Formats: sequence, C-alpha cells, structure tokens
Amino acid sequence: MIQIEGLTKKYGNGVAVDSLTLHISQGEFFAFLGANGAGKTTTIKMLTGLLKPTAGTAKICGHDIVEDYVRAKAKISYVPDQPFLYDKLSGREFLHFVGEMYGMTQDERETKIDELIRLFELRAYVDNLCETYSHGMRQRVVLSAALMHGPEVIITDEPLVALDPKSARILKDLLKRMAKNGAAVFMSTHTLAVAEEMADRIGIIHKGKLIALGTFEEIKEISRTSHRLEDAFLTLTADEEPAHD
Repeated sequence: MIQIEGLTKKYGNGVAVDSLTLHISQGEFFAFLGANGAGKTTTIKMLTGLLKPTAGTAKICGHDIVEDYVRAKAKISYVPDQPFLYDKLSGREFLHFVGEMYGMTQDERETKIDELIRLFELRAYVDNLCETYSHGMRQRVVLSAALMHGPEVIITDEPLVALDPKSARILKDLLKRMAKNGAAVFMSTHTLAVAEEMADRIGIIHKGKLIALGTFEEIKEISRTSHRLEDAFLTLTADEEPAHD
C-alpha cells in the first residue's frame, strides 16, 4: 500500500530525511515515532505530495506520489496536526465540498455526512460557520472529511491533539477498524502509549534516519529494554541532538 524507497529530503547542506526505505502493507497500523525535528513531518509531507523529495520514491497503492499525483492522492486521506477548514463555510458545507472533490454523488455525500455526524457527535455545531469552532471541534470535522471517500491509505500527524477522551477513543477504535478492514494506517505521534497500544509495527526516526523498525516486542529487543515503549524510545534516541524538521 505504501512503498518508500531511498526517500531523501535536503535543505541546503542539511538532510531532513536520509534514504528512508519502508513498506507498509494492506491492513497494517503503523506508528511513526521521533522527537521534534527528527523528520516525521517532512516524511509525511513527501508521502502526501506536499513536498517533492530530493531523491528516492514514494508510492501509494502503486502510484508514484510525484509522477502520478492525482491517482495517488485519490487513495489517501491526510489528517495534519493543525486542522484547516474554510471559516466561511459550515462544517456540513465543508464535508459536501470534500465529497464533491472525490466525485461522490449528492446522495452518497448526504448518507456519509449523516453517518459521520453521528459518529463524531457533530450535530450541535455542524451547521454553524467553521470560524466559530474550537480546536477540538475543528479536529473532529477534519477527521470526518478525511473519511468521506473511504480511503485505502490514511496518513495522520498527531491526530489525537485537542480531542477530548471520548472523541479520542472513537477515533482510535475507528482507525483500528479501518486497518482491520484493509486500509493502511500511517500515524505519526508523540503519544508513545497510543503507539504501544495500537500499532502492528513501529518505526523510530532520528536525525532523519530510521533507527528502529518492528513490533513493540522487537523494538524492546533492539533497545535491550523490557518495559514500556517510552523506555525503548529514550534508550534508542539517547545522547543525540535533534535535527531540523
């Protein structure tokens, strides 16, 4: 589903992502971990076509994100860490707009929007202008928009930020269910407990390089720790200064 080969991004003399190679399969929940500045966001921006790599390739469901951007993008839902909405639209209008971009019919959009309103409990504010929303409200609508077209690949950057505990649980259950139903989920997070709880495999990036890859148990073995993912992460990234993301 996601095939990354030698993906590299340089800024002047600096290397933000250094020869990253990574394959994520259908139905896999993958957690991507790293300190601030490690290269997580740069990687995600290359995966979603927002940044062009200096070298290497990234393919989504067989479509190169640079050479075949439209087909690759059609397979992706991307949830950034800072939710963006059009302030002069209501949440419902924004969801219709997203559905139209993906070629959904009016009936398909209305059915899906009703489902998402119930799922994320949007009814109290979905018809208000987005400019009136709190950060948590905006995040719920952005997450709803990401699920409108039934994506095959879901790429998320800190998706649980600003969500209340109930919404966070709804989202975690939903992402796990989507992976179980065959979607590939790529989640970047600082919340190590969430990665430990949810991920089939974990990758740790540090100073632009992938330094560990495997299941939680394999990561513990690599780090020679026997407790929490936090212990393994801190051990593997110890005594290093972060790079620039």
